[in-house]
Amino acid sequence: MLFPDYIFETSWEVCNKVGGIYTVLSTRAKTLQDRMKDHVIFLGPDCWHEVPSPYFKEDDKLFTAWRRKTASEGLTIKVGRWDVPGNPIAILVDFRSFFSQKDNLYGKLWEYYHVDSLHAYGDYDESAMFAYATALVVESFYKFYLSKKDKVVFHANEWQTGFAALVLQRRQPEIATIFTTHATCIGRSIAGNNKPLYEYLWVYNGDQMASELNMESKHSIEKQTAHHVDCFTTVSDITARECKELLDKPVDMVLPNGFENDFVPKGGTFTKKRKAARRRLLDVANALTGDDIQEDALIVSTSGRYEFRNKGIDVFIEAMNRLRFDESLQKQVVAFIEVPGWTAGPRQELAERLDSGRQFDTPLDMPVLTHWLHNMDDDNVLNRLRTLGMNNAKDDRVKLVFVPCYLTGDDGILNMSYYDLVLGNDLCVYPSYYEPWGYTPLEAVAFKVPCITTDLAGFGLWANTEKGAYSEIEDGVKVLHRTDYNYSEVADGIRETVARYSSLTKTEVNKCRSHAEKLSHKALWSKFIKYYERAYDIALEKAAERNS
Repeated sequence: MLFPDYIFETSWEVCNKVGGIYTVLSTRAKTLQDRMKDHVIFLGPDCWHEVPSPYFKEDDKLFTAWRRKTASEGLTIKVGRWDVPGNPIAILVDFRSFFSQKDNLYGKLWEYYHVDSLHAYGDYDESAMFAYATALVVESFYKFYLSKKDKVVFHANEWQTGFAALVLQRRQPEIATIFTTHATCIGRSIAGNNKPLYEYLWVYNGDQMASELNMESKHSIEKQTAHHVDCFTTVSDITARECKELLDKPVDMVLPNGFENDFVPKGGTFTKKRKAARRRLLDVANALTGDDIQEDALIVSTSGRYEFRNKGIDVFIEAMNRLRFDESLQKQVVAFIEVPGWTAGPRQELAERLDSGRQFDTPLDMPVLTHWLHNMDDDNVLNRLRTLGMNNAKDDRVKLVFVPCYLTGDDGILNMSYYDLVLGNDLCVYPSYYEPWGYTPLEAVAFKVPCITTDLAGFGLWANTEKGAYSEIEDGVKVLHRTDYNYSEVADGIRETVARYSSLTKTEVNKCRSHAEKLSHKALWSKFIKYYERAYDIALEKAAERNS
């Protein structure tokens, strides 16, 4: 197979920690860097300008002569290294100066590719200017250092960088292009607007739905990029079906998301960190509710982006509500919802209780919430808890705590990072309705935490494939069947699984945890990089045909 001499990969999330794509690229970087030795170069937006980026270390010694050339070409960049394992070269691109060329660029995109930018709003313009500037930076590097004898791949992630792939293919056709959609704009929008996606997927017309949902421009750039690049990819079989129906283009390759487990502590360090995480989580529950939480209480959580329906936050709450009345439950349960909301700040009275180091027997007001919100009356989680009467009453064996902030270690209440907290869980639950892959369950099993997910998540489908049947909690992952309409059955499936887990012996629990960890090893990048190798080969073959 053909393999590139250079890879340029771009995303809005390079050196910019926004969501799951940051994890995809930053964990894969080491595998590519180990093989290519600084011939893989990541390009991201310069969102910080004069303020140093927390994820990027500038290095003035890299590409000194070329950087002088870019300055003369009107390109403003920072060159350095992404502060992740492997420390790959990264270029931050300042795109602000290109807004004056916006209308001309949109006109050319329409002329060459029929990309409709007339209905642009929100982050469309910003993404387009970043992508355009990125294409010019890569073109400049190619002309300065490389030639036709070099096999070069440009890999664009998500619609935000699709412009770059199209511009480069037009201006520098020797460069092979790959485009990965991690979730189609229209699929996510259909699901997020409470419309049934899967049963009617074959009926939906992507262009028509884009008009109905006011997504014409984002859909247009995504669709045209998919049709024109050398290799079109996505992250799971379930999203591949979505691409075929909504973008009218079958993918050339499915690229499942792997990860590196270097950040998972080992041996005694793991045990110590797990104990500290459990202690902190139980202390927060006690300080909020004033209830006596037993040491052997089951700690259960869900986390991710705050997409109430898509991520299954709604069905998680319903399952915990039903679990309150399940007589087969053998232990207390403390359930956490860890999704960032419109946070106003940590609750000072809760912080004071935690700082005291005492145990409490009286609850705080609103004993379900760790941080105040700006939209207390309109928040989906709080409104659902009110509707169900879930207020962490003394006699409730299931307590539910909403943590509406990013767990970066300095939130004012938990003050531990997400990775330091997740290993304190006994179970993680991710009952997604719309989830192209699903990093959160993969991270959970890497930390030996069995999890519950659904077969509408790419990870869930993959777990079933590894098992050869529906995966059960004893395998490390319980995969529930989910459709457009079986919300209640999924809630019952979660309830039953948690209740059953509460009755397992210590030996049985340890087996579940061991199987979870073993499953995660099958998703390391060393196993999954072969799919990328095939995508590079497809793109380089296609580019060679175009240039012959």
